[in-house]
Amino acid sequence: MVSTAIDLRECQRVLASSHVKPDDRTASMQVLTTLLPLAGLWVCVAHPSVTSAWLLAGMTALMSLFLVRIFVLMHDCGHGSLFRTPAINKGVGFAFGVLSGIPQQVWSQHHLYHHANNGNWARFRGPLNIIPSTQYAALTKAQQHRYRLGRNAWLAPFGGFVYLILNPRLNWLRASVGLARHLIAGKIATPAASLTLLAGGYSAPYCSSFQAYRFMSWNNIALLGLWGVMAWAVGPGVFFPLHLVSLSLAGGAAIVLFTVQHNFERSYASGDEGWDSNAAVLHGTSFLLLPPWANWFTANIAYHHIHHLCAGIPNYRLARCHDEQAHLFSDVTRIRFSQIPRSLKCILWDAHSRQVISVQEHQRQVAVAPVAHEQ
Repeated sequence: MVSTAIDLRECQRVLASSHVKPDDRTASMQVLTTLLPLAGLWVCVAHPSVTSAWLLAGMTALMSLFLVRIFVLMHDCGHGSLFRTPAINKGVGFAFGVLSGIPQQVWSQHHLYHHANNGNWARFRGPLNIIPSTQYAALTKAQQHRYRLGRNAWLAPFGGFVYLILNPRLNWLRASVGLARHLIAGKIATPAASLTLLAGGYSAPYCSSFQAYRFMSWNNIALLGLWGVMAWAVGPGVFFPLHLVSLSLAGGAAIVLFTVQHNFERSYASGDEGWDSNAAVLHGTSFLLLPPWANWFTANIAYHHIHHLCAGIPNYRLARCHDEQAHLFSDVTRIRFSQIPRSLKCILWDAHSRQVISVQEHQRQVAVAPVAHEQ
């Protein structure tokens, strides 16, 4: 493990010096080839001649794929890896956050926490928030059923709706009410204090700071404005159903992608003690073997092991980085398209073995344990 750790540090240094070089022209082409087709789809949807339900369903599915790409490019902006110019990353990230329905700056801070704790499941347990197998065993049968149901892959679009549409709006409303109460209480306690000073001390579980609240507010204001323009241009009866469905599908796809990049059979899952970030890259992050069209729509996020090794590498350089250092990643788990459903069944954290396991594996361990004890 020591030599591997040294190799990975050297690999990280080499990749950073050679490939952490965003190119504004390439990034601009990625943005244009994403936004223009999406705009074209909405123009087609608005055309009076488009009345076929099947055609609308097909265009909605295509919209969701472009929204997945927008989400991943937004993610790259948060790492400062899409464009060379920080201001452009910030501006495009904000715009793509509006299109994705989520405050990009706030989301990026949460995502950076994941990168800082990759493989440490005591601190970050993925979008599904999986529980230890011992905690699962202590649940009642009904509670275990609800736990499994809540992490069923077929509910991913509903999870996407909650993640990208419902929660960001609710959190903003809760933060607005919480901030108002905070300011009123502050003024009552200290009448001479300025509102700016009082606002600077605001924080809540769903809004970490007043700065985060400002990001949430601008995102929601811009989004509501965009909704109004699109409803006027396309018609509310067409826009809202198609938008909500396509964004929910995109959010569900994003949740599935992120999950299988860390939840798979025997994935590395350590607690605080003995956590090894190098082991997390090699054994706790997967390499998705996707067809070329899927790699395009997901902006090469399938090369997730490279991304976690060096998050500053632009998505359009990840494949080349993998090819150059492929000998170091022979042990990285490969997951094919057809294997994704199986990986999504890995919803428990076995703290003893430091692995992510499935419910079936947990049940097998429980069945074997008494036999091993008797022997």
